[in-house]
Amino acid sequence: MARKRYSDEDILKLLREIELNLASGNDVATACRSVGISDATYYNWRKRFGGMGRSQLSELKSLEKE
Repeated sequence: MARKRYSDEDILKLLREIELNLASGNDVATACRSVGISDATYYNWRKRFGGMGRSQLSELKSLEKE
């Protein structure tokens, strides 16, 4: 199976969707599978982007360019 590459904005959107699924009572594995990623990917993304908004993401990108 080919790997998918997600943009940072897509990752934030998927993390928000997973958080909504978790709030409705699903477990992590079910919530991750509903958006099409593994739970290991979810934990890696959450460690990298956890609690970040779009404005903070743009600041991070600008800092990486410098």
